Amino acid sequence: MSEVTETLLHDKLKEYFGFNSFKGNQEAVIRNVLAGNDTFVLMPTGGGKSLCYQLPALMMDGVAIIISPLIALMKNQVDAMRAFSSENGIAHFLNSSLNKAAVNEVKADVLAGKTKLLYFAPESLTKEDNVAFLRKIKVSFYAIDEAHCISEWGHDFRPEYRRIRPIINDIGRAPLIALTATATPKVQLDIQKNLGMLDAQVFKSSFNRPNLYYELRPKHDEMREIIKYIKQNEGKSGIIYCLSRKKVEELTELLVANDIKALAYHAGMDASTRAANQDAFLMEEADVIVATIAFGMGIDKPDVRYVIHYDIPKSLEGYYQETGRAGRDGGEGKCITFYSYKDIQKLEKFMQGKPVAEQEIGKLLLLETVSYAESSICRRKTLLHYFGEEFTSDNCGACDNCLNPKPKIQAKEEMQLMLETLQTIGSKFKMDHLAAVIYGRNTQMIKSYGHNKLELFGAGHDHDEKFWGAVIRQALIRGLVEKNIENYGLLAISPAGEAYLDKPYDIQITLDHDYDAEEEDEGPVTGGRGGGGAADEELFAMLKDLRKKVAKKHGLPPFVVFQDPSLEDMAIHYPITIDEMQNISGVGAGKARKFGEEFIKLIKAYVEEKDIIRPQDMVVKSVVNRSGNKVFIIQSIDRKMDFEDIARAKNMDFDELMTEIEAIVNSGTRLNIDYYINQVVDEDKAEDIYLYFKEDATSDSIDEAVEELGDCTEEEIRLVRIKFMCEQGN
Repeated sequence: MSEVTETLLHDKLKEYFGFNSFKGNQEAVIRNVLAGNDTFVLMPTGGGKSLCYQLPALMMDGVAIIISPLIALMKNQVDAMRAFSSENGIAHFLNSSLNKAAVNEVKADVLAGKTKLLYFAPESLTKEDNVAFLRKIKVSFYAIDEAHCISEWGHDFRPEYRRIRPIINDIGRAPLIALTATATPKVQLDIQKNLGMLDAQVFKSSFNRPNLYYELRPKHDEMREIIKYIKQNEGKSGIIYCLSRKKVEELTELLVANDIKALAYHAGMDASTRAANQDAFLMEEADVIVATIAFGMGIDKPDVRYVIHYDIPKSLEGYYQETGRAGRDGGEGKCITFYSYKDIQKLEKFMQGKPVAEQEIGKLLLLETVSYAESSICRRKTLLHYFGEEFTSDNCGACDNCLNPKPKIQAKEEMQLMLETLQTIGSKFKMDHLAAVIYGRNTQMIKSYGHNKLELFGAGHDHDEKFWGAVIRQALIRGLVEKNIENYGLLAISPAGEAYLDKPYDIQITLDHDYDAEEEDEGPVTGGRGGGGAADEELFAMLKDLRKKVAKKHGLPPFVVFQDPSLEDMAIHYPITIDEMQNISGVGAGKARKFGEEFIKLIKAYVEEKDIIRPQDMVVKSVVNRSGNKVFIIQSIDRKMDFEDIARAKNMDFDELMTEIEAIVNSGTRLNIDYYINQVVDEDKAEDIYLYFKEDATSDSIDEAVEELGDCTEEEIRLVRIKFMCEQGN
């Protein structure tokens, strides 16, 4: 299409879509497509990618073929296009969801010249009758949406995307536009090579989403933290991502039990339930959707206010794509991820059994994820660097690392040592190999390259490999070290790194987080303090006001009543009895009795009004819907009631009570029944039974235990087995 005037382009934008102006690179992209050139578009979620092919399709002769990976996504796009036009046939899709009559109707509209956009899944495009049909029509251009699916290095690789180019050649050549919301330099090169569009003009928008806040938390007490967070953000829309369908179901059930309007979404559900749940979320009949990564592609909900990752994703591209579903309207968007290295090990296990090449790629992508999670560098800086973009500010002001920075340490000599070692071993090795050489770990690979004989081998043994990993990461961010794009993961010293070695200067780095070290053993989940997490700001402010009044009444300075850390602790744990108040940091029995009453009254009213699930109530709340007996039993054991009295109160015999307690314990609740065992089981016997289950038992069978232990009764064995399960299993 010949050069289009600016006026005409803006007129068409207004006429078809009702917009007065283009966003970002849209106009330049559209002009390039109209000029008949191949075009590569990298534009983050919410940047307006669809318009880049929709407007040219409406303006050009012929039909634009749009290749898209999801049927639901196609339907959304077709419905949106029809809403802009009086002609229903303007946009169609051809996929497996249509019956023969519908397919014929679509083909009739296309041949009659009514259709400007025709959507295909790559699988449908390969069908011979579709290829034969498309040879009959004039194709204005081909648009490949979600183009990262072409690359094995992308977060959503689909082998059928690799076959698009040969099919296009078969149908008839026309310009190409490839679009994606996430692509590292490696993935970008992969896409362009595979589609034969290395000469395409590339339009890359910034991947920075300034309104998003990124935070990683240790995966400790995460269920309570999630419930508390949702309760504090009542009425706001949120998505929670889990890796397994089972976890999606469990978490949804728990949220619903705690009066949160939550629905599940995963590929194992039937299509109609899935669609109904998605619609309920879009229509705000549900506040939270708990989902696997099957959810969200092309979901145009602009006001998702938080995205929580219960499990960390397999790649940073996946993470960026999923967090990008928050705050698409430019408003608040909180991205909170719960991280434990154990989850990474679990993901590595899932890979075993896949082809070796796929495992290699998966491991390298996971390494990037670990690097992001554990690093103390600005999250935004790390993410943008991953996508080949530089973020120049030292503090983004909207991530946990910038808002709570770790102290920096001087690392001029360490940086020199790392760069010298990299220069010596050359650019054929990955980060873990380089760190191992500096530290002096004598692996088989290091021996095979003779790196254990180098003068620099082990020169950095004063620090561990985790430390050297942090130094290498900071060097990458500063551009002193580069990653090879062709052979992903291999490191090379950059010209800036060479210059640093010639003329070293002071350099400060922050050490990585060690999330697993931050975890503590979980206490009993019924009663006790438990919990953790951020203080409830509204309650904290109310407690401060009350402290002022109480202090004035007693003629004391406010800090004498309770200090700020004590009020913060109250705003985390919500104590509503004097006993609970005594467990608050900096509050002894005397202070609790002297000043506690009014604070307890305020907290109790606040908890009731806001319908807050206190950390110590949460597990009870999760089972309360299933059985009133369970709650009563848990509370009675907390109060150290005799089992005979508990059974009598609930009209049970002793055996029924024991079965109920075993069920509670097996579902993960930790009970302390020492007080009762001490009364009814001889100390030596109890020790023998405990040791039997710990060291000798091959199963939890009571019959086997009776046979093995000889003079112990079934009742004694069951009691000690409950204690053992609580202490070792829960």
